[in-house]
Amino acid sequence: MSSTPIVASRRRAATRRWRFNSAYLFIAPSVILIGVFIAEPIVQSGWMSLHNWTVGESTHKFVGLDNYTNLFHDSRFWNALKVTAIYTAAVSVGQVVLGLAIASRLRRTTWYSALLRTAYFFPFIASLVVVGIIWKFLLDPQVGLVDAWLTDIGISPPDWLQSTSWALPTVIVVGIWKNVGFTMIVLLASMQQVSADLYEAAALDGAGSWQRFRNVTLPALRPALLFTTLIATISGLQLFDLVFSMTSGGPIFHTESVVMYLYEKGFVEFQMGYASALAWVLFVIILAISAVQLRVLRYRDAD
Repeated sequence: MSSTPIVASRRRAATRRWRFNSAYLFIAPSVILIGVFIAEPIVQSGWMSLHNWTVGESTHKFVGLDNYTNLFHDSRFWNALKVTAIYTAAVSVGQVVLGLAIASRLRRTTWYSALLRTAYFFPFIASLVVVGIIWKFLLDPQVGLVDAWLTDIGISPPDWLQSTSWALPTVIVVGIWKNVGFTMIVLLASMQQVSADLYEAAALDGAGSWQRFRNVTLPALRPALLFTTLIATISGLQLFDLVFSMTSGGPIFHTESVVMYLYEKGFVEFQMGYASALAWVLFVIILAISAVQLRVLRYRDAD
């Protein structure tokens, strides 16, 4: 009689082990896909970055960290990094600040605010290549509508995409226009979760509209601001499609991003070892900046 509970306990333990083990069958397809299409290419690119790996050659000489050393002495890389940094900083700040302002104005649910939300969000669902081609056509000095409208009102338009002074600012403006709708929607959803009681209490204490925004709205938006800032920063550091379709990195490399330079080295000149080193340096930069942002904008329940 005394052995019956022990046997039953062992059976239950065996059943739990079987259920635990069978769970691996359900996640196996995802693990395999991640391993084949993400983990293996990452490891392979790290290995290639340590070699003089050129497409078409039968042997690939091991060069250690020479690709990284050459990279840090490459003036074109530093120029691409500067362009990427300027674009990322401008677009990240611009789309978060502008998205916050638009979300504040469209917080109330009315028919025209719903229409404006849709209008602001619509560019985000279009691909960057499509957006780049459309704006390249609109800014064309011969047939572009923007230049035609400015000429009609007596303003002489610059050569937006061929001027070394205007090309990068133009791409930045298009980048903000493309992504501000996403930031607006995320911040708007977070705003609508703030209890009206908090605003009423602040108003009873004599807080004005700016004080209510600063002391009630902004603290409540901290997780959403962290999320949108991270997404904007990572997206900006990966800049490629927009400059590829609008300027192709010109004029004279004034809009060439790190990923654009990586593309040329890897898929035009076929220097895959050097391109892999570029990819790893960019990965470390994104990781470091993301870690700093998480540290500075970290959110805790106690906050």
